[in-house]
Amino acid sequence: MKFSVVIPAYNEEENIPRLAERVAAVLNRLTREWELIFIDDGSRDRTYEAMSASRARDHRIKLIRFRRNFGQSAGWQAGFDHARGDIVIGMDADLQNDPEDIPAMVAKLENEGYDVVSGWRAERKGSVVLAVLSKIGNWLRRRMTGEKIHDHGCSLKVYRRTCLDGIELYSDLHRRYITALLSWKGYRVGEMKVRHHPRTFGATKYSIRKKWKGLLDLLVVKFWIQYSTRPIHLFGTIGVVLAAAGFLLGGTLTVLWVLRMISLQDRTSPLLAVLFIIIGLQFVMTGILADVVAKNYYATKKAYTIDRAEGFDQTSA
Repeated sequence: MKFSVVIPAYNEEENIPRLAERVAAVLNRLTREWELIFIDDGSRDRTYEAMSASRARDHRIKLIRFRRNFGQSAGWQAGFDHARGDIVIGMDADLQNDPEDIPAMVAKLENEGYDVVSGWRAERKGSVVLAVLSKIGNWLRRRMTGEKIHDHGCSLKVYRRTCLDGIELYSDLHRRYITALLSWKGYRVGEMKVRHHPRTFGATKYSIRKKWKGLLDLLVVKFWIQYSTRPIHLFGTIGVVLAAAGFLLGGTLTVLWVLRMISLQDRTSPLLAVLFIIIGLQFVMTGILADVVAKNYYATKKAYTIDRAEGFDQTSA
């Protein structure tokens, strides 16, 4: 198997037939063996029926249906787990990614020695507010991760199979930061400008709320890239700084009290300030550690349960 195209979908019944037809037409031109894996992420409409109709026309189309909505990350993970291709292509189901960009991205991957080629929606269509927030978010990500990719949020990506071994996807890290994590692992990541079309059918699944979640995820990725193998460098530094500040403040107050320059009676504001700082840091560190624990959990357990799968043999699961 040369190519595996992985497409998670949630409530995209109108887009699925058109998408399947267009992806198949592009892959047929590449004249190499391929498979198209649709993942129905617990849709409430007739998305799975549309997928089944497409499979009836072409059995190279394979289907996975979740028992409930687990999120797009779980969809990617299930698709990657079942993909048999040497090259794995991920894209959205809303027809805003253009399948016609796939051949050029594959050529760039194969000819220029990249392990991953990520799409760059230089002329993004859709909500102006979301587009602006995406530009701000991408700038922050480049600053914090050191990666040069312009558009971390573009789902259209082409991977060598080896890149995806050992990648565990959860939360929304799949689409925002997978290239940053792969770069950290030593893989060569490139990008290519791709077309982006306005959504014709259905409603967008991305919102300002998800942008905010992406900012919080960025803190976790920054921690994971920089401190996952040596967390004492981060937590130790914070501890030393806080301890030094505490000794300095306590020593200063003690000296001033001994010299009878101040009275420590009824002085609650310094204590409150210290308590607020410590409690705030405890929350941040607890959140980071909890996310690391979740990552380890999902490294050994699947983040999804499958209701039905069609087109796979026993060894592909």
